[in-house]
Amino acid sequence: MQTGNLLLLVLILVALAYYLGLRRSVALARPLGGIRHLQSLPFYYAMRVALWCAIPALVVLGLWMVLDDTLIRQLVIGGLPEGLRPPSPGARGLLITQIQNVASGALPRGSVAPELAAAADRLVGLRGINRLALAVAVLAAAMFGAAWGWARISPRLRAREQVERILRGLFMLCALVAILTTVGIVLSVLFESIRFFHKVSPMEFLFGVHWSPQTALRADQVASSGAFGAVPLFLGTMMISAIALLVAVPVGLMSAIYLAEYARPWVRSFAKPALEILAGVPTVVYGFFAALTVAPFIRGLGESLGLDVASESALAAGLVMGVMIIPFVSSLADDVITAVPQVMRDGSLGLGATKSETIRKVVIPAALPGIMGGVLLAASRAIGETMIVVMAAGLAANLTANPLDAVTTVTVQIVTLLTGDQEFDSAKTLAAFALGLMLFITTLALNVLALHIVRKYREQYE
Repeated sequence: MQTGNLLLLVLILVALAYYLGLRRSVALARPLGGIRHLQSLPFYYAMRVALWCAIPALVVLGLWMVLDDTLIRQLVIGGLPEGLRPPSPGARGLLITQIQNVASGALPRGSVAPELAAAADRLVGLRGINRLALAVAVLAAAMFGAAWGWARISPRLRAREQVERILRGLFMLCALVAILTTVGIVLSVLFESIRFFHKVSPMEFLFGVHWSPQTALRADQVASSGAFGAVPLFLGTMMISAIALLVAVPVGLMSAIYLAEYARPWVRSFAKPALEILAGVPTVVYGFFAALTVAPFIRGLGESLGLDVASESALAAGLVMGVMIIPFVSSLADDVITAVPQVMRDGSLGLGATKSETIRKVVIPAALPGIMGGVLLAASRAIGETMIVVMAAGLAANLTANPLDAVTTVTVQIVTLLTGDQEFDSAKTLAAFALGLMLFITTLALNVLALHIVRKYREQYE
């Protein structure tokens, strides 16, 4: 049975358990004179039975899906003759891939040894048994849990407290999953970055001005060590992000002020959704627009003024990226400006201030935390953008402050370094994790800076 069908069947059992629990609680309350004689409402008794049906089934399903593939691989490898069993984990992975290709039909059975063809048949059989056993185990756990929860229903049972305790645990588990995922990402990136810094000096990486991560296969070849100075990448990222923010922040903030304070309702109802459509356009479309329209226009304009403009420039990528992140600034700023209490505007106008003075001295300061949040989100979006930079700014790691030259960014180089089959023992591949660590530190610094600004504002205006 497919996992989706199994989950649908479990959902049906949960709904049935809820119905049976509700019926039983109402039936127990009827001889006592009504549901007011129960410790909890019938809803909580039914929810308790439904939870006892769902939780064991999902736990069994999760543990089974984590362990079954490893167990099946071990059984398949263990069934091979002693001479065909690979000694190393890498060789075992390649052999399992070959057996899976034979089992799926992607590889003809006649092109492999008979033992491997038999192992493919064994793999197919084990997968069939696994699916059947999984369905039986999950459904048995669901029905046993529902039966146990249904049998435990009594008028004195504090079902509400138990349901709230279970839901509180589930909510805490969800929070822990998010936290542990973040910790896992940080630790994995940090571990690989430490491996990279064992091969390349941190001083060279942070302050070097030459980036050429291509390494030779043999030590006697030219450029076998590579160059991992990331300053050109950092400078290119900051340049393109700064150009994008110079476009997005003024335009987004001014459009938000107009929509919130000056626009008529019918204009706002049309203009705001039209502006937010920009956030839904795929980045590859922006990349095409930048490469085919904006970059040639900037190059032609520069040549008419006697300037040397590259066919792929930071200016083209930054301008288009700025247009892309306008909704991030505008939408959040509009929401927080609209949320400013009207009494603050009325008080300012009553004291003789003009509408523009009210906006500058009352509304904007009151909405500053939300505006800073929008600007921070836009900055993070600009720093993490890849497709526009690849198509409009190029891949050249040039150390330049001229926005008319071709540059590259950290995210583009991460994609370039991890494209294709890579060995995670080389400095070239590990450099991607070091660049990712720098992106994480940069985002963290932006968050700390925004929090400092908001706290300073609150101390001043609250």
